[in-house]
Amino acid sequence: MNHLPLIIKREYLTKVKNKSFIVMTFLSPLIMIALVAVVAYLSQLNNDKQRTISILDESGYLSDVFQNTDNTTYTNLSGLNFNDAIALVKEKDDYGLLYIARVDSMDMSSANVKFYSEESPSLGIISGLEERIEKRLRDLKLQKDGVTMAQIEASKTNIDIAQESFEGEKSSKIDNIIKLAFGGAAGYLLFMFIIIYGNMIMRSVIEEKTSRIIEVIISSVKPIQLMMGKIIGTSLAGITQFAIWVILGSVLMIIVSSIFGIDLAQINSPQQEMMDQAMQADGAQAMAENVIIAIGNLPLTNLIIAFMFFFIGGYLLYSSLYAAIGAAVDNETDTQQFMLPILMPLILAVYVGVFTVIEDPHGTVSTVFSFIPLTSPVVMLMRIPFGVPIWQQGLSLVLLIGTFILAVWFAAKIYRVGILMYGKKPTYKELFKWLKY
Repeated sequence: MNHLPLIIKREYLTKVKNKSFIVMTFLSPLIMIALVAVVAYLSQLNNDKQRTISILDESGYLSDVFQNTDNTTYTNLSGLNFNDAIALVKEKDDYGLLYIARVDSMDMSSANVKFYSEESPSLGIISGLEERIEKRLRDLKLQKDGVTMAQIEASKTNIDIAQESFEGEKSSKIDNIIKLAFGGAAGYLLFMFIIIYGNMIMRSVIEEKTSRIIEVIISSVKPIQLMMGKIIGTSLAGITQFAIWVILGSVLMIIVSSIFGIDLAQINSPQQEMMDQAMQADGAQAMAENVIIAIGNLPLTNLIIAFMFFFIGGYLLYSSLYAAIGAAVDNETDTQQFMLPILMPLILAVYVGVFTVIEDPHGTVSTVFSFIPLTSPVVMLMRIPFGVPIWQQGLSLVLLIGTFILAVWFAAKIYRVGILMYGKKPTYKELFKWLKY
């Protein structure tokens, strides 16, 4: 008799009715949104902070370069000596003093330009000051050589190489960023799902084994049915929890943003002044258009279908291994010796995806790892946005399914013996013996 549906139902209901599961399902989004809101609020306060920077330019080249902004005021201290300027800045409690020493020529170095402050200055502030100084000195040197400002402006040329396939499909440099973002999000989501809910399956097996409930259950249920029921039931509970997190998190984010007036986007732009300057640049409109084109170029249908298959296949593969580990040990401490062989392929897959796929998505390394079943769910999901032939996706999926079937057979062998073994810490040699039983 097939008891699999009953086991799946039991595992699912046991998980979703568990008090800790319910608490964490609703508490986790609250904690996450609270943390995001706090960080965004603090970032917003930092961005709104008014700064006064004093300028002492003894060279005479840069006194008119610095223009006030919404959050930064520049004060010219020309006429004061260095010591008096330092004393005045301390007295007024200014953000800092930019000191430009007297020089004989416009060939300045870090020894001639220094920033004095009570605390370490912001990286964004220093970068902005350096950019203004470099631009001003470059223009002055060109003017000294007889080049007018009009000629300098006319000489500026921005080149953005247009990209187009032989079939006429247009793309841009931003395409790679968008594709990596989509692929990386899919791969990272699978990685976290395996870690979180794979451990949940393993702990569930250990709990039933140590409580001796498993001895009663196994008398009427085949071990492989019990293992698959746990995997599928826990997976469904995980999907339920994840769906609640997404819905509840989105609602809470909207509520927090509207009621408390916190701009959650601030968390992504700690240096709002620099971002504003970038958005005012000449290429901002073109970049926005390129982003829209890049999203339109994504194979969204392929991505969604492939994500479903590779996500499910990868999760089931690793879940069977987690279940086998749970059956082989008596407590969670003993699982550490078996976790490394499982985690290493996952970590390697993320590494290959992030550092290799973006640089050469169709290279040998990326292609090979997208076929290896233990790494293919992550690497292939990162490759697909760059355009992977259907036959490669199909072959990778077939290898993944085949390895899953082999892993289930392997895990069922260990599960069948391990769930009735107590009081002894197993070794790899003993696990190999269990496969022969």
